[in-house]
Amino acid sequence: MSVPLPTLADVRAARQTITSTAIHTPLVLSELSPDRDTPLWLKLECLQPTGSFKIRGATNAIANLSADEKRRGVICCSTGNHGRAVAHAARETGISATICLSKLVPQTKVEAIEGLGANVLRVGNTSDDAQLEVDRLVRVEGMVELPPFDHADVIAGQGTIALELLEDKPDLESLLIPMSGGGLISGIAIAAKALKPDIRLVGLSMDRGAAMAESIAAGHIVDVDEVASLADALGGGIPKDNRYTFAACRELVDEVVLVTESEIYEGMRALFHRERLVAEGAAAVGHAAIIAGKVDIEGPAAIVISGRNVDTRRFADIAAGQPVQLGDLRVDAEYPCGP
Repeated sequence: MSVPLPTLADVRAARQTITSTAIHTPLVLSELSPDRDTPLWLKLECLQPTGSFKIRGATNAIANLSADEKRRGVICCSTGNHGRAVAHAARETGISATICLSKLVPQTKVEAIEGLGANVLRVGNTSDDAQLEVDRLVRVEGMVELPPFDHADVIAGQGTIALELLEDKPDLESLLIPMSGGGLISGIAIAAKALKPDIRLVGLSMDRGAAMAESIAAGHIVDVDEVASLADALGGGIPKDNRYTFAACRELVDEVVLVTESEIYEGMRALFHRERLVAEGAAAVGHAAIIAGKVDIEGPAAIVISGRNVDTRRFADIAAGQPVQLGDLRVDAEYPCGP
């Protein structure tokens, strides 16, 4: 059941709350820019202290907890980046954090979360399995849940990206944003549409197990099968009791584009070879869509490069044009000898 969405005022308040933790990330010109009149900019959220935009929402949410809630400790389900951000914010605040992760979460993300002092629980084969453990511990232990996307303070924190984008480049006409459960794109859309109602919002996801994309297409929240993906940070389902993000995405996102694993692979290679950026698959969906001809850039546009927390061995294979295995799916380079 949806409730009133966070507002531009909430996003502006979040900015004041997180300013000492989350950085104002650079906006740099992309090598994929069509020409001088249609520049494509890259918002480098991959440079945040925890390696992704998630630090914005997690920091804002933890800062707004009551003293009693902080005493009880926080818990969340995550595909990796939210868990790392919650662990970081909890450590900085001096409260306990428990992060529930499925077996699909890469080990490199697990180790990063453990390194921040959080209690990590590996539960089940999907995010839905991990969420069941979160629900149990909230019920039994009284922990406070900080969901990865469907939370007003998390959404407001992510929305601070839009404030920076439109301050740095007021003439932006389109924003290309990775879309999973919708926290990132909801926050950006709420702020961006309030400041510039005609701005175009494009949500991007993988074409297998894209919960929000399939729910928008169906007109209601649907279950999806979660499978291994290069864009693992975009995995996971949407609970049926979603309050904010489904309504926000359905109302504010102008277009949804899905990309294949092969296209994500080429997007990651383009980010490395052409932009000189190390980025995870979820951060490469914008490049994937542009290279595949699935998105047109008709005016100044920006892509949110959402994170860099990628398994280094897999990334090295992709950068070198070597095949990678995702369950029973083999992904090969389109251009094995070069970017």
